[in-house]
Amino acid sequence: MSTKQILSRALGAYLGFACGDALGATVEFMSPKLIQKRYGVHRDIIGGGWLNLEAGQITDDTQMSLALGQAIVDHQGWSIQAVADNFVAWLESNPPDIGNTCRRGIMRYRDNGELFGLPRDDDAGNGACMRNLPVVLATLNRPDYFSDWSLQQSHITHNHPLSDAATLTLGRIANQLINGLDMDAWKQEAGQLIDQYGEFAYSPYPGKASGYIVDTVQTILHYFFSTDNFESCLVATVNQGADADTTGALAGMLAGARYGVEQIPERWLKQLDQQVVGQIRRQTAELIRLAELL
Repeated sequence: MSTKQILSRALGAYLGFACGDALGATVEFMSPKLIQKRYGVHRDIIGGGWLNLEAGQITDDTQMSLALGQAIVDHQGWSIQAVADNFVAWLESNPPDIGNTCRRGIMRYRDNGELFGLPRDDDAGNGACMRNLPVVLATLNRPDYFSDWSLQQSHITHNHPLSDAATLTLGRIANQLINGLDMDAWKQEAGQLIDQYGEFAYSPYPGKASGYIVDTVQTILHYFFSTDNFESCLVATVNQGADADTTGALAGMLAGARYGVEQIPERWLKQLDQQVVGQIRRQTAELIRLAELL
């Protein structure tokens, strides 16, 4: 794989992630039936939804990813304190949305200086998994760093075996996609997750797309493996409703890494907040450059 190909797939993953976030936010918390009644098939970035977003506006998924990525870029490597500090700054910026588990963990760090919480049964949400792409990009050639950094950033807010396993699995699949490995490798990675935690089995697809990490991962893997282009993967995923901004973002991450930035529909890229697009382009280039040095 040439550096140019790797950058195309890395940029595809990050911009695809933001597109999925912005596309899915419109139908977050809606049922598939209600989406169909209101939109037919929801396939354009139009804003609105329960957060009443502007068209092209992103949510906590992309905002937290950018906060994490900026900490890595600023330190040219890993500083968990810098990551946590960036999360606090984000929390205090009045974001459009923040999950309860993320809020609790960030406030614990802000108020007590604790960089991780004890394991909790109710930490099995998707909030740690959703923001981990910058770690994937910075550690493309260092799987040892990938695991350590991923779990450290996760445990600021989410400390649960299912969240940990899903974060590592989706990150490894994204790495394989960016590095040009074939479907056998991706399926083997997903299979290892299911061997370890059978509840992640996604075939037959149970049809739930909530913020519970098991539902999230089942939805992403089902639509990623059952579609053959970027747009169809994202459209199918977000029309499942429920936590559609996060399932859309993570499906966009995998599909973008698989098909490359050139396959992202131009109408979506034009509709995205252009300041965010610029941030993502700069951050991706910096993170890939860092990956070559580590």
